[in-house]
Amino acid sequence: MAAATMRAWSVVRPGPMEDSGEGSLRFTLAEKPVPVPEHDELLVRVTACGVCRTDLHVAEGDLPVHRAGVTPGHEVVGVVARAAGDFTVGDRVGVAWLRSTDGTCAYCLRGAENLCPASRYTGWDADGGYAEYTTVPAAFAHRLPDGLDDVAAAPLLCAGIIGHRALRRAALPPGGRLGLYGFGGSAHLCAQVALAEGARVHVLTRGEAARRLALDLGAVSAQDAYALPPEPLDSAILFAPVGDLVPVALRALDRGGTLAIAGIHLSDTPPLHYESELFYEKQVRSVTSNTRDDAREFLALAARYGVRATTHTYPLARADQALRDLRAGRFDGAAVLVP
Repeated sequence: MAAATMRAWSVVRPGPMEDSGEGSLRFTLAEKPVPVPEHDELLVRVTACGVCRTDLHVAEGDLPVHRAGVTPGHEVVGVVARAAGDFTVGDRVGVAWLRSTDGTCAYCLRGAENLCPASRYTGWDADGGYAEYTTVPAAFAHRLPDGLDDVAAAPLLCAGIIGHRALRRAALPPGGRLGLYGFGGSAHLCAQVALAEGARVHVLTRGEAARRLALDLGAVSAQDAYALPPEPLDSAILFAPVGDLVPVALRALDRGGTLAIAGIHLSDTPPLHYESELFYEKQVRSVTSNTRDDAREFLALAARYGVRATTHTYPLARADQALRDLRAGRFDGAAVLVP
């Protein structure tokens, strides 16, 4: 009997998405076999998959290839088609970026599994959700809050989780002043948590639609990314993968402030001037992936605070256009693929 097949995208030859038009051999949609899960894995029928900037980095080659012809996508909502662990067939689950760790290294043992040298990632080391089916180890699948439809839930699984970890890394004091540089899928979810917890949020981003969304959500101000916010910041998070913004954000910080850099990829930063950008005990922190505890904590907060993604849906067959639109900043919020 022939193996069952599905539609799935593959990164065949990483390169700039603007060169990746119809018929391109860079990023293609084709028939692939439905994956066969290992004994400890779920087979998941995909019902929605968010489009993350990390997918763009994989498609364009900013992140080195880990798996030839990989299918991107790590903000996956779906239904269990073959069960394992504590899940049963028909359960709704989320599949996120962190796919597995060794569980035995010093980092895992101290609760920092996001730093595990043996960590593996959905849509980079293993095929992800730009497809009709995917797999995930049962121990790394997430149960989703009730009351969120599949499209609304998808961006929470990376954009939301990473934004939440970045917010904690930024060490925002209670009632503090927070600057968000870039206002895409992750930042607009992070902002909702920060606002619910009493922060004053200032958004600095290039897109007019994104600035309008920020104000609609309750931001105190929304300006161009290179502008100076109207008040000094206690904390800032850089979501845009633009190294030139690092000194800009540092200059906006008050004494003792913290800048968290949330992206997995960042263009080169210019030289930093110690007196104007680092002095007075300012700090710069990076953000590396997330732990499963981060995911559980954020999903619980999202349900408590009513965090909602602003979404724009694309059919699975237009994933290439969704990535080009993301690259060009043509939409606010987050894009979601629907098979």
